Amino acid sequence: MDAIAKLFECAGFEWDKSNVDKNRVKHNVTPQECEQIFFNHPLVVADDIKHSGAENRYYALGQTDAEIMLFIVFTIRGKQMRIICARNMNRKERRVYKQS
Repeated sequence: MDAIAKLFECAGFEWDKSNVDKNRVKHNVTPQECEQIFFNHPLVVADDIKHSGAENRYYALGQTDAEIMLFIVFTIRGKQMRIICARNMNRKERRVYKQS
């Protein structure tokens, strides 16, 4: 099953306290901003094969309600999305995102 199809099965988000703090302190991204990108368009989602190990990881390129462009790495556990890392998109990611 591809990454987009798996998203449609998700019922919410699961937050790890250390990742919430890390994303806020290191990258100035809040949990609310992370969640917003999954409800805004366009949304680019793909398998993160390079970083998948014991569990499948995915990445998403999207924008918040305030049009901040974010790169997010996440996994899906059961019916919950678990954000691993969130940061602003770099130049290459913005180019890919704008072409979608």
